[in-house]
Amino acid sequence: MTGWRGGEILRVTDFFDYVLVWNTGISYGLFDSLPAWALGVVMLVAIVALSVWWLRADSPLVRIGLALCIGGALSNAVDRLIYGAVADFFHLHWGTWSFYIFNIADVAITVGVILLIADLIGLARLRKPAN
Repeated sequence: MTGWRGGEILRVTDFFDYVLVWNTGISYGLFDSLPAWALGVVMLVAIVALSVWWLRADSPLVRIGLALCIGGALSNAVDRLIYGAVADFFHLHWGTWSFYIFNIADVAITVGVILLIADLIGLARLRKPAN
């Protein structure tokens, strides 16, 4: 067996498929017209900035959220370095609705961002002055 080359749709359920696509951009295919070196610089700056934030964070929720974002970004960076693009393969759909094709690293980044927002909302409530 030589591995999954993509091109074919592997139906898992009525709403979930495996479909291998190579994403040359960032999330949702954004910035796919940028040269590879520019995307590399953007990813490196993001990873360094998130890592500095992680080192300075005192909230466990923030640290977990940042760790998920950093891990997902590093995973996508490894794909980009090895293959020149990021392998995306999960596809959710229902009827005519279709969600973008994503990978596990994208899930980690999304969950990380949700945790950061949850912390931000929670902190905003704590900082509100009592009446």
